[in-house]
Amino acid sequence: MSRRREKSRRRSGFPDGFVWGVATAAYQIEGAVDEGGRGPSIWDVYAHTPGRTHGGETGDVADDGYHRWREDVGHLEDLGVDAYRFSVSWSRIQPEGTGPANPEGMRFYSDLVDALVARGIRPVVTLYHWDLPQALEDRGGWASRGTAEAFAEFARIMARGLGHRVAVWTTLNEPYCSAYLGYASGVHAPGRTEPEAALRAVHHLNLAHGLAARAIREELGEDARVSVSLNLHVIRPDDPDHPEDLDAVRRIDALANRAFLGPMIEGAYPGDLLEDTALTSDWSFVRPGDLEISRARLDLLGVNYYSTVRVRRLGEGERRAGGGDGHASSDHSPWIDADSVEFVPQPGPHTEMGWNIEPEGLTDLLTGLARRYPGLPLVVTENGAAFRDVVAPDGGVHDPRRVGYLRAHVAALRRAIDAGADVRGYFAWSLLDNFEWSYGYSKRFGLIHVDFATQRRTWKDSAYWYRDLVRGDGGSDAG
Repeated sequence: MSRRREKSRRRSGFPDGFVWGVATAAYQIEGAVDEGGRGPSIWDVYAHTPGRTHGGETGDVADDGYHRWREDVGHLEDLGVDAYRFSVSWSRIQPEGTGPANPEGMRFYSDLVDALVARGIRPVVTLYHWDLPQALEDRGGWASRGTAEAFAEFARIMARGLGHRVAVWTTLNEPYCSAYLGYASGVHAPGRTEPEAALRAVHHLNLAHGLAARAIREELGEDARVSVSLNLHVIRPDDPDHPEDLDAVRRIDALANRAFLGPMIEGAYPGDLLEDTALTSDWSFVRPGDLEISRARLDLLGVNYYSTVRVRRLGEGERRAGGGDGHASSDHSPWIDADSVEFVPQPGPHTEMGWNIEPEGLTDLLTGLARRYPGLPLVVTENGAAFRDVVAPDGGVHDPRRVGYLRAHVAALRRAIDAGADVRGYFAWSLLDNFEWSYGYSKRFGLIHVDFATQRRTWKDSAYWYRDLVRGDGGSDAG
């Protein structure tokens, strides 16, 4: 990093060495689902199931990143980012979820990592971003302990193949979504609606994180940097003076946040979580020694943040209105044994996802984590917004609302750092417009606009703004 850039960042209020990056995920950008020896994943099957995704859209082509990755690395270089967070398609490496590495798949990721390193961009590898090999789902998926054990071997293969070229290894992205949205509400792959299986998935994801961290360090040594990315919910009570609303916050916090923070950092499930869900499970699938494994050393805790939620306790005889939790609607709730809790719709402004815009929530989340886990470095591994973006007659894509969203959240991040939170980096979501899971191509989060018919990439105004922020040219007015 040049001295000019260091000084610019210092003036803008960020610590020396602060990392600016962007993020993507394999199924959302790669396409090429039946090329290079790749096997089917749960998202291939889910997206091809009628009624599951917007307009029946799939990730079969997505951004064609498998073929256009060199072009996209060029965009990363032009943005000037320090790091690129991307995920590995497990079924591109192990088509059946187990067995030896597929050489073509490994070559693809190795070439990508080499290209990043050659340009001074740090590779941050997410091992699991929701695309489980279908063969493993056929054997029980995350509800089965065997999937956690298979994941450890996958992590070992990737560590052996990519080695110390990787700056940070992220085991899992948003295990909340994998467990509850995939196995309880069914709005994510594999689309199951089995609450007890969802709680099993919670535990096996926690176990998988610990087993993977152990495997990575066995291959690369104790200096290998390991993280996990959690979409921790910022939960507000509808009435902060109402004890029952405060208890609703506690109940949702246990399911969404402490079900993962507890095992991964503290080595225990919170007692109130076990009590709250006793009608669904006795948690007997937790074996002796599991929690010691789950509590693997974290070098960084990744935090994904987009919006907040507000909850209240329903009165006797009241019926839940539904919606308001920020997740796709379903006849089946992801909130296991929390039927007494209602998510209250929040006033705007909102993004195209219907999520409220509350930058203060990011400050509160980061400072709260810093107080709870002093000494644990934090990274914002996802933050961004979906809006309706079109190419204007002048050839540009003018997205002032996204610029405003990013500006406000970067300022919120800076306030958290000023308050003492040890935050080491920020990754904007996302580099490109992409396949937005069950929303198909109807929601655009990218800094770069993608015409999905032609695959043409066009920088949005937010990409130019972010480039200037990363360079330090725009850092002084980031707030």
